Amino acid sequence: MKSIRELREQHAAKAIEVKDLMDKNPEWSEKLQNEFDQRLKEIDGIKAEIARIEAIDAALNDQSASEALLNATSARVCKISSEVRAIFNKWMRTDDRNLTAQDWDHIRATMSTTTGAEGGFTVPTEIAKTILDALKSFGGMREVATVIQTEGGGEIDFPTSDGTSEEGEIVAQNASANDADPTFGTVQVTTFKYSSKVVTVPYELLQDSAIDVEAFVQTRLEQRISRITNKHFTNGTGVNQPKGITVAALLGKAGATGQTTTLTYDDLIDLVHSVDNAYRDLGKCRFMMNDATLKIVRKLKDNQGRPIFMPGYDGLADPMPDTILGYPVSINNHMPVMAASAKSILFGDFSYYIVRDVLNSTVIQRYDDSAYAKKGQRGFHMWLRSGGNFVDVGGAVKCYQNSAT
Repeated sequence: MKSIRELREQHAAKAIEVKDLMDKNPEWSEKLQNEFDQRLKEIDGIKAEIARIEAIDAALNDQSASEALLNATSARVCKISSEVRAIFNKWMRTDDRNLTAQDWDHIRATMSTTTGAEGGFTVPTEIAKTILDALKSFGGMREVATVIQTEGGGEIDFPTSDGTSEEGEIVAQNASANDADPTFGTVQVTTFKYSSKVVTVPYELLQDSAIDVEAFVQTRLEQRISRITNKHFTNGTGVNQPKGITVAALLGKAGATGQTTTLTYDDLIDLVHSVDNAYRDLGKCRFMMNDATLKIVRKLKDNQGRPIFMPGYDGLADPMPDTILGYPVSINNHMPVMAASAKSILFGDFSYYIVRDVLNSTVIQRYDDSAYAKKGQRGFHMWLRSGGNFVDVGGAVKCYQNSAT
């Protein structure tokens, strides 16, 4: 059986073959299309084999948690100073009475706590930053948005001004120039209090020194916060929650009647050109869609019958993402699937969506009260203040909306 590394190298080689097939054959034919489809089938098979091996490895290494989750968090945690990590780990596994006077001196210098059965613990800055970095791993919005971290949670107003339709003039000799005052506005990025819900851990797991409980708990808390925030950054209404990009994005192209679950090549071309070329020229534009939508788009052909989807690869010196019409594509499974009136595809520069985290708001609580003790468990809970909003008014991101009927 091939190793994951060998499979990834094989995946990259196949993807390069597909690219060469497209680049070297401007005249497309049914034979070339069959070869293209076969290569994509082989790539999908390799990706499935990689996923299968990773799943087996995870099951063999730890039945209670995914190896990928533990390794990812452990790698981040290793970057934290050993002293901070040791105290944090002791706090998670035991209780406050097992912390020494020296431990408490260090806590008071770098952290803050509350007392009592609920054991509130304001995460050290070093750990908080790794938590916020980890949130990028889930969903998609944090990977393409502009993410800022602020010390406080007060309102922040971002100035906006749409100058895409403004132009100058020719002025006759001795004549006065006309006024054309730009219109300014503001977009507010409000933060909201997010909860991970409580993660319960059996005493036996806490007492087992072979289990990286710190990585397991921290990753599980991060996952839950990541999913709910990504959901809101994607589809949030803006009322008592962040305003999602699908809500904020203007219509770029509407599907024709009957296209409730489909789209055409021309629809994608129209969507791309609905975004002003001033944004496209910056080189940051991309597509965003659900994986189920990507499955549909992968089957589309241009007017010469050539596929518009190009598989990407990684693991080499020059990795390339999956592309559609030459633009990168981000998978965000909180994006709506194709359905009547669904905003199923976005295109544009997502850096104009601001994600804001309050650094000092990252709190992990430990619950030792009887509700958990009588079950032989300890509870852990994370709080985070975070928010997001689209701060562009010139149409940096547009949507394809399926037909209503």
